[in-house]
Amino acid sequence: MSAHPSSSQSVQIVTADPSAIGLFGLAIVTLVASSQKLEITEGLSYVIPWAVFLGAFAQLFACIQDAKHNNTFGMTAFGAYAFFWFGMAGSWLIKLGVFGTVLAEAVDPKQLGFAFLGYLIFTLFMTIGATEANKVLLIIFALIDLLFLGLTFNSFGIAAEAFHKLAAFSELGIGIVSLYGCGASVLNAHFGRTFLPLGAPLRIFKK
Repeated sequence: MSAHPSSSQSVQIVTADPSAIGLFGLAIVTLVASSQKLEITEGLSYVIPWAVFLGAFAQLFACIQDAKHNNTFGMTAFGAYAFFWFGMAGSWLIKLGVFGTVLAEAVDPKQLGFAFLGYLIFTLFMTIGATEANKVLLIIFALIDLLFLGLTFNSFGIAAEAFHKLAAFSELGIGIVSLYGCGASVLNAHFGRTFLPLGAPLRIFKK
């Protein structure tokens, strides 16, 4: 009987960076939603499907993929904002009376205000983390801070018109910068070099 030495093989599974599709989802939903806030378009009927499929599912997909990359920051960010858009789509459906008049008549905007306040605090923490990612991501998070600041005060009825405009223009900015971030992520990976710069991290908290 002859002994055969056991051989071990390591298999490396490479998965693509999901940042581009996550940023694309964020970009499209914020462009559509900001058009309604800025009164360029009217109503929420066509905002809802884009909130569900782009804002929610696209970012949820990016969240799951970032988890496979052991990227806690990306997973948490994409996941949290994905569920935000699920929540907003559900809230809009209630407001429009899809689930009946009883729910629609019992709507209290201040409840959304508390949700927005929680997301504002969360985003402030994430903005600190974004300083060590890249400048495009930092700009996006700074604009999300302004968005939730505007949404929070608007929901509580404090200087509602001014904060509504702040939310609207911040959301438009998020859409534009996120589209750039998406394009940069795709083309930089595709060409294997910096085709569109994302900007170096600030190196404040990490050396």
